[in-house]
Amino acid sequence: MTLSANWSYPTDIRFGAGRIAELGECCAEAGIKRPLLVTDRGLANLPITQQTLDLMEQAGLGRAMFSDVDPNPTEINMEAGRHVFHDGNHDGVIAFGGGSGLDLGKLLAFMAGQTRPVWDFEDIGDWWKRADADVIAPIIAVPTTAGTGSEVGRASVIVNSQTHVKKIIFHPRILPSIVISDPELTIGMPPFITAGTGMDAFIHCFEAFCSPHFHPMSQGIALEGMRLVKENLPRVYADAADIEARGQMLVAAAMGAVAFQKGLGATHAVSHSVGAIYNTHHGMTNAVVLPSVITMNRPAIENRVDDITRYLGIANGFDGFTQFIMTLRESLGVPERLRDMGVGTDRIEEMTKMALADPSAGGNPVKMTAENTRALFEACI
Repeated sequence: MTLSANWSYPTDIRFGAGRIAELGECCAEAGIKRPLLVTDRGLANLPITQQTLDLMEQAGLGRAMFSDVDPNPTEINMEAGRHVFHDGNHDGVIAFGGGSGLDLGKLLAFMAGQTRPVWDFEDIGDWWKRADADVIAPIIAVPTTAGTGSEVGRASVIVNSQTHVKKIIFHPRILPSIVISDPELTIGMPPFITAGTGMDAFIHCFEAFCSPHFHPMSQGIALEGMRLVKENLPRVYADAADIEARGQMLVAAAMGAVAFQKGLGATHAVSHSVGAIYNTHHGMTNAVVLPSVITMNRPAIENRVDDITRYLGIANGFDGFTQFIMTLRESLGVPERLRDMGVGTDRIEEMTKMALADPSAGGNPVKMTAENTRALFEACI
């Protein structure tokens, strides 16, 4: 892969194959001398993680790691990580992995010096101003999947282990100081994860583009992000070692996370609720839910979808776009219904309430009500 670049939007990004080798330099630039690498259990013993720990050690940074992270991280994971952070006298975090590792790593750095409970910083109004910004530890983010785009986000998602509700914790300084976006680190993703994370990136862009909120910059980013996924996700699913397509998917994921400042929608509101209760893979859950949400929103988004199809070269407008999504899902092995992922109908009422309370619901083009949200769950399950 020959593509390589340094970007400063929305933060400093070192993009290109092999750039994980610059980790020591990045820590020095961020002022980190004793980093804690935060990742999930599945990645902890993989070669890319051991390689990264070796790079840390070679740079005189030690090789401390915390990996007790669930697929949908909770405050229990966070508190365990805080103890490790303080006991090791760490001064920064390397958030390493997919959405769970990145989100929890960012949250550990944010909460390391705070005295208030994490729930006091939920993304409501100006609650983020409650935080002491001076004690937030610096963060370097290293994505190993191309989906959430959390490496360029100013928030982390965490599940309340008591209520099983996903909460978004926001602060401008949760945005990592430096991102190393190295496509070589994503080659080992299994096909299921490649598909689910790739669809997540597409849906971030799609829902942002269709959101009724005003944010023209996000609008343009979302449109190009969808094109990158359309052209590159089938390539990486077919050939895990296609390093150029892997790089383009990392770019698309970051673009999706930037774009959804404009808003998300019912796909994410439903998926967050399902994931909190059934612990399903977020991106794959989104992929299952998407067609029903498109149908639900048709009266409000048909003109926007026409714009998408023209840019992406998809014929037959809205119907052609729907068929494109169904064909893409099938080619990626996406389950047809949520019941194929172990989701039952017995908790629809509970999930409906959670979805309506989810911040993503506010960006849905058609207003979400108890009635249409319940119907949406029934259609997806």
